[in-house]
Amino acid sequence: MSGKRIAVLVSGGGTNLQALLDAQALGEIRGGEIAAVLSSKEGAYALKRAAKAGIPGYVAARKSFPDNRAMTRAIVDRLQTLDIDLVVLAGFLHILTEEMVQAYPNRILNVHPALIPSFCGAGCYGLHVHEKALAYGVKVTGATVHFVTEEPDGGPIVLQKAVDIREDDTPETLQRRVMEEAEWQLLPRAVSLFCEDRLSVEGRLVRIRD
Repeated sequence: MSGKRIAVLVSGGGTNLQALLDAQALGEIRGGEIAAVLSSKEGAYALKRAAKAGIPGYVAARKSFPDNRAMTRAIVDRLQTLDIDLVVLAGFLHILTEEMVQAYPNRILNVHPALIPSFCGAGCYGLHVHEKALAYGVKVTGATVHFVTEEPDGGPIVLQKAVDIREDDTPETLQRRVMEEAEWQLLPRAVSLFCEDRLSVEGRLVRIRD
C-alpha cells in the first residue's frame, strides 16, 4: 500500500463510502488508499461494501460502550494500531469526544449535507438537515467537507458545493440530490487533496495549494 492510509468511519448504508471506493477504483484518490472501514453498528451495509472492495472492516458498536468517550478511545486505539493517517467521517452518526481530535488534529474530514454554517451542529444529521432547509424556505442548499474539531460541524471548511432547491422537493428527494450532486463529488476530492499534501490550515481558513 502506498501513500497515506485512510480509515472511513460509518454507521449505516455507506453511500459516501461507496463514492470513495468508486473514486479510488478510478484512480481519483491520489497519494493515499483506504486501509480500513470502521462501523459504529454491527451488520451495517457499509461493511459489506468494504468487504466487496477487499478492505478490512471493524466494528466499535456504540451499544458496547458506556458512553461516547469510551467508544472514542476504543476507536482511537484501533486507528493508531492500524497506523492511520487520515480519518474520514462518512455518515458516522455519533459525536466523538476530544480524544479523537487530539489524536488526529486537522486529520479528520467530515461531509455535512448543508452549506455550513446553515443547518449544522448537534442534532443536525441525515434527513433532519433537509427537513430544516425546506422548513426555513431557503432556495439553495448543498454540502460541505470540513476538518473536524471539538465543535460539532464547526471545523475549517475545505470544500463546498451548492444545490438548488426545487418547489416540489421533499426531504427525501433533496437528500438524494445533495448526495449525487455535491457529497459524492466533494468528499473524494477533499480526501485526494489531503493525501496529496495540498491542504494547509490557517485558523479557520483552508488553503488549497496548486
